[in-house]
Amino acid sequence: MKFVKAVLSVIVAIGLVYALNRPWGKVPALGSFLSPFTGFWQNGEKLAAPGEEVVLKLDSLKDEVTIRFDDTGVPHIFAKNDFDLFYVQGYITAKDRLWQMDIQTRAASGRLSEVLGPATFELDQKSRRLGMAYGAEVNVKIALSDPKSREALLGYSAGVNAYISQLSPKDYPVEFKLLGYKPEPWKPINTMYMLEQMTLTLAGRSNNLNMSNILKKYGSEVVKDLFPDYPMLQESPIIPVGTPWNFTPVSIPENKPGDVKDTVLTNEYPKEEPKPEGIGSNNWAVGPGKSKTGYPILANDPHLELTLPSIWYQVQLHSPDMNVYGVSLPGIPSVIIGFNQNIAWGVTNVDADVFDQYKITFKDTTQNSYWYDNQWKPTRKREEIIYIKGQREPFRENVIYTHHGPVTAYTDDSNGTLNLATKWIGHEPGNSFLTFYDLNKAKNYEDYRNALAKYVGPAQNFVFADNGKNIAITVNGKLPLKRKEQGKFLLDGTNPDDDWKGWIPAEQNPFVKNPPRGFVSSANQSSTDPTYPYYINWMFAPSERGIRINERLEKMTSANADSLRALQNDNFNVLARTILPKLLAILQTTPLNATYKAAQQVLTDWNYQNSPGAIAASIFEEWMPALKSAVWDDEFDSPKAPMAYPSRDRLLYMILKQPDEKWFDNVKTPKKETLSDVTVASFKTAVDTLIARHGAMSPSWQWSEVKNTEIRHLSRSLKAFNAPHLQVGGGSSIVNAITKKNGPSWRMVVELGPTPKAYGIYPGGQSGNPGSPYYLNLLEKWEKGELNELIYLSSPDQQNQHLTSRITLKKK
Repeated sequence: MKFVKAVLSVIVAIGLVYALNRPWGKVPALGSFLSPFTGFWQNGEKLAAPGEEVVLKLDSLKDEVTIRFDDTGVPHIFAKNDFDLFYVQGYITAKDRLWQMDIQTRAASGRLSEVLGPATFELDQKSRRLGMAYGAEVNVKIALSDPKSREALLGYSAGVNAYISQLSPKDYPVEFKLLGYKPEPWKPINTMYMLEQMTLTLAGRSNNLNMSNILKKYGSEVVKDLFPDYPMLQESPIIPVGTPWNFTPVSIPENKPGDVKDTVLTNEYPKEEPKPEGIGSNNWAVGPGKSKTGYPILANDPHLELTLPSIWYQVQLHSPDMNVYGVSLPGIPSVIIGFNQNIAWGVTNVDADVFDQYKITFKDTTQNSYWYDNQWKPTRKREEIIYIKGQREPFRENVIYTHHGPVTAYTDDSNGTLNLATKWIGHEPGNSFLTFYDLNKAKNYEDYRNALAKYVGPAQNFVFADNGKNIAITVNGKLPLKRKEQGKFLLDGTNPDDDWKGWIPAEQNPFVKNPPRGFVSSANQSSTDPTYPYYINWMFAPSERGIRINERLEKMTSANADSLRALQNDNFNVLARTILPKLLAILQTTPLNATYKAAQQVLTDWNYQNSPGAIAASIFEEWMPALKSAVWDDEFDSPKAPMAYPSRDRLLYMILKQPDEKWFDNVKTPKKETLSDVTVASFKTAVDTLIARHGAMSPSWQWSEVKNTEIRHLSRSLKAFNAPHLQVGGGSSIVNAITKKNGPSWRMVVELGPTPKAYGIYPGGQSGNPGSPYYLNLLEKWEKGELNELIYLSSPDQQNQHLTSRITLKKK
């Protein structure tokens, strides 16, 4: 009997070893992950002991470097030259964020499938067809040809690789163990992939196909009416109205009748994914006249997808000619948003129209030439090879490039294959890294302007303040010189008139310095009023965040850091203030049952605050999309030929100023619906939806519960690594722009002066290791809207109660 049990035990053990060391469908091999010698047990970390000192010897360093850590896990790096500074930035960032750096590089370069299998094949294919790797290759050549960016990239890469070379399998971040692969050496091009990925996130979308479908179905008069080039009801542009344009514009092509050729309207075009509202940002600076300190104060909170680990990584970088603190992007040397002893800066997305699509006509199926300017022009082909985990043979595809850009083929049931080339800023050669490099060392306004001149994209609103008591904001980037609305619709790839005609001169990009109102600000709204002579885009973020920020800054006096922190957490709903009185007046004329009346009363009593506990916010935020659908779905919901919907501003204008418009009627019903009908029906739909999802009205209807903000691990599937449920307010059109998945990824406030005082936080922590005490240590404060003091040191031996451990790095 004992013999039989022994044999069975061996068989079970062998079976278990076999099972754990091979993948099963989507489940990876778990043997090494569960091993007590190499598995996730090895990834636990402890808080650094106060006063702890460690000495490390590393290859390639030129001199000794000191890292001081504070009690939030932030490294303060002191180096005697720039190469060592960026080397150690790469080393310490990799220590905290190696898997994040690896997976985001793979996403940008189209190599996710190598480690994640067929599930990510379409994402990889999209990256390849968009030419992400091509753009990175173009830009790394330029970066490596400049001595400053070359030193930074090579130093950073050497530091990352110094960290990787120390790792044995037991030391790998837990995600590598779970997915069964190991880190690769870091290369300078990986930094370019990271920049390319951010460009895609912020400037890699268009709705010109959806707009072309509208133009084809409804014609130019409807497009002109429902899709105006500037908000009809309300706007508060980034560059204040009345700002003079002190330059002579270069020649701009004029719009001509028939600019949108019938040849590009023969197809029904595929659906484009719009950029979700909430992928934006706020920034502002108040001048000395509004400041309690007599110096400018600057604030920035970029709104991006909320992830663990954070998109950002806090760091202080100190060398003989630089002392800068702020947040970097893991994988990119320097500080992207931050301050030094003389200046502070921050960014928000411009949303410039820098992503256009062209309809291409090939000569034949070889696709060796395409028709352009009345002649056949040769294409070039780039072979893309995608390796897929679990498959023996890689996927191979020749991506066709025209002078417009890479071509993607779509199948159109009525007209066969549709070939569209993409022209976008991600392919434009340049060295945007130098902008941040120079800002890190900048001393004044002139340095700021010179740094911005080197920036390509994605276009950003760079807010600025300095100890010379200047404030400024610049709508900055390489902006194409195009005629008005060029790119609002699909462009004709055969016609040279549809090409970009160069660039708006950098010095003529919209900017303002020390405006009379005493502050500058941006919230992704319209860059300028319509008097600006160039076309940047015809559609920007809705105006409500910008309006609220400007209202509060206008009234603000004796501002300090806490004043601006409070504004970052402002939950006031300008959209509700604008439209809700009109909608409630309509409801008052209609008999409602007890359930609907209770919801109506809650809205009537509401103070327009999207606070975490507000039930009215939940009703309103459910009502608005239901109202939008009730008005537009019958005309614009078209799966076969997807169309954009008119903007929120246009709908508000129609409700408040054009209540008898034909668009309120549902053309799919025999009855002629009115504004009153769609208002009441959508209100009932919203209440019914809340009941279906959350039961009868109760605390389960509180806004934080209905919105259900979640911060997920980058893997999307490792739920155990996600953040706990958050009690937060805000919303997409709120200054505190927290939605279900997006929000303030970094909040920063800087009081300038002889010694800058700064405060900041992001949701999560410094470490990407779920077993680290620095993985979620900042989350609770962020949830409450609080900020940490940013410990700004002037020397490695400076004393501060928040400092903990020290690492000294020496060359071998």
